[in-house]
Amino acid sequence: MNDGRDALKWRKSSYSSSQGGECVEVAGSSGRTIPVRDSKDATRGTVDVATAAWASFTNALKR
Repeated sequence: MNDGRDALKWRKSSYSSSQGGECVEVAGSSGRTIPVRDSKDATRGTVDVATAAWASFTNALKR
């Protein structure tokens, strides 16, 4: 499945390690959503998170 997301600039979580485990990648906003995917298997697709929900999530992590 190639819906154009392969061309997005993906950023891996700074908490991801080279040994695998819980790894996520996030791409820049594509409008109203933030694409999130599993970096271990990027072919499995993405989860689109509303930008407001993503902002709330990341702000809560900073507290």
